Amino acid sequence: MYWIYLVIAGLFETVWAVALKLSQGFSRPVPTAMTFIGMAISFYLLEKALTGIPLGLGYAVWTGIGIVGTFLVSVLLFQDSITPAQGGCVLLILAGIIGLRVLS
Repeated sequence: MYWIYLVIAGLFETVWAVALKLSQGFSRPVPTAMTFIGMAISFYLLEKALTGIPLGLGYAVWTGIGIVGTFLVSVLLFQDSITPAQGGCVLLILAGIIGLRVLS
């Protein structure tokens, strides 16, 4: 169950990061609210996950999910351009997340 909390917490990290971009400096109320709600949910679920997962492992996976998720949304939603090398680096981060889970 701890790993489920951690994955969902990482997904909400992506939610709040994207909402932060959409808030345009906290000038738009709905994305601003989504930012803070997403943060609260993400931190709450991270705290729940860390009751059964070591801190270093949990934090690394949480941030990794947020990194990969935010990167993918930025490419798909905002049409951010990426180089093959950048895509490869994100794949390495994803491989690291999977490796940490498999080896724990």
